[in-house]
Amino acid sequence: MPSPDVKHEAAMRVLLQFRMVFGAVRSHFQKVEQAVGLGGAQVWALSVIAGQPGIGVGQLARALNVRQPTASNMLKTLQARGLVLAQKAEHDRRALQLNLTAEGQALLDNAPGPPMGVLPMALMTLPPDALQRLEQDLQALITTLAVDPRTAQTPLADL
Repeated sequence: MPSPDVKHEAAMRVLLQFRMVFGAVRSHFQKVEQAVGLGGAQVWALSVIAGQPGIGVGQLARALNVRQPTASNMLKTLQARGLVLAQKAEHDRRALQLNLTAEGQALLDNAPGPPMGVLPMALMTLPPDALQRLEQDLQALITTLAVDPRTAQTPLADL
């Protein structure tokens, strides 16, 4: 069993690592905001819509890993800025199909990448075994913190 001093030093090293990760995420979101005047989650939404023209709101929410009301609120902002066009689907008049406007595409083209953000992109580059270990270890930390699982649906850009 490690001594309290060894555990404390290890905990402080990991805390520094978390600060570096969150600093990188915050820095990326600040660059995006400065470059295009939108938050990182909104730019990610634009990139998903650009990649899947005609996507529905529910599909967009799943792609962004957020709740549908969160995606809907994001879309209201994007529509108000003239970046996304939402049209009723011909096959189902209750469903909306989302497409970028020319302005939305131009904004996306000028946004610093990656559109989904630096953390999801970095996680996807990890080897599968490293990603699995990280997932298990973070789950242990989440359990220790007694975190409300609903907070997982909040985009990092909104934290």
